[in-house]
Amino acid sequence: MRTVQMTLDEELIEAVDKVVKKTGTTRSAFAREALYAALRYAKIKEKEQKHREGYARKPVQAGEFSPWENEQVWAE
Repeated sequence: MRTVQMTLDEELIEAVDKVVKKTGTTRSAFAREALYAALRYAKIKEKEQKHREGYARKPVQAGEFSPWENEQVWAE
């Protein structure tokens, strides 16, 4: 692992310190998990954007999914 220096607002540090104290972890572990979560979120947002762009390039046509409508099963 590499050591990385960051500059953070005092309020943010205080909020993080409260959480890590309650959870029994460290600032570094908390920051790593937060960064992994942010990366997962960014990947999801990127896929959603590509999905939107794909449908903008090739919109769903009327009746395109009609053959599948009878295949749906709705639980009661």
